[in-house]
Amino acid sequence: MPLPTIFKNKLELPVITAPMFLVSGPELIIAACKSGVAASFPAPNSRTIEELDQWLEQITTEIALFRKNNKNAKVAPFALNLIVHPANGRLNAELDLVEKYRLPFVITSVGNPKHAVDRLHDIGTTVFHDVISIKHAHKAIAAGVDGLILVCCGSGGHTGSLNPFAFVAQVREFWQGPLVVGGSVNNGETVRAIEVIGADMAYMGSRFIATKESMADQRYKDTLKDCSADDVITTNKFTGINANFLRPSMVEAGLDPDDFDQQDVTGSKVIPWKTILSAGHGVGNINDIPTVAELITRMKKEYEEAL
Repeated sequence: MPLPTIFKNKLELPVITAPMFLVSGPELIIAACKSGVAASFPAPNSRTIEELDQWLEQITTEIALFRKNNKNAKVAPFALNLIVHPANGRLNAELDLVEKYRLPFVITSVGNPKHAVDRLHDIGTTVFHDVISIKHAHKAIAAGVDGLILVCCGSGGHTGSLNPFAFVAQVREFWQGPLVVGGSVNNGETVRAIEVIGADMAYMGSRFIATKESMADQRYKDTLKDCSADDVITTNKFTGINANFLRPSMVEAGLDPDDFDQQDVTGSKVIPWKTILSAGHGVGNINDIPTVAELITRMKKEYEEAL
């Protein structure tokens, strides 16, 4: 299925950097887009609407200037990730900013995207929606989204439980539109594999945490280099929703990863995403902390060789 025109001739790789809480910021977004990979960040990473406004101005201005000065470069679009659950009391203010900056691309998560879709389609914004099940995929399509992002088993952060082979094949029975797949995608070969099974783009998070431009601190980046898939623990005890967290950070916080309950979490006063670190099953292949440009150059070579 052809991708939306916002991506045409603007991608070095069919990749979107996933929106990562406390990790994705202007520096990472700008670096990815300049390197030809679509990027996204969650609106809550900006603690206030005023700060979000500043971030969007910085990102749009720098990318536009780079595009003007590098006319032959493939400069990818970026997306703002909006939480569309009713608990997000500032959603309409965030939508106001999407309209202010005429953002071409938005990713919606955690809830029914219909309100955002109806409003943003009026200004020509493309809307992709995160889903973790067949049921949620049907609901997103009914809401009028332009693309689906399948969050599969092995994704970092809040995760799905479906195998990508099954998920993609079953969604393709009723959806021929743009399809993005996330879950343990961490190099050029796995990006190619996502295309082979029927998707259009890969959704990559954990690998971009360990880059120079991410907002993650050095402890987080070093922990990723030291972990393998065996260190990833799936639990709903921190946020109420299944998410993947790293064993060493749980031990460091005084929890027994193999025997803890909600009371232990409350008593330890841990902070998910900050003291308790997250990553997906692909963490074991993270062995360095390159710049975003270096990582994408490497991945492009791997992707081209994986024919």
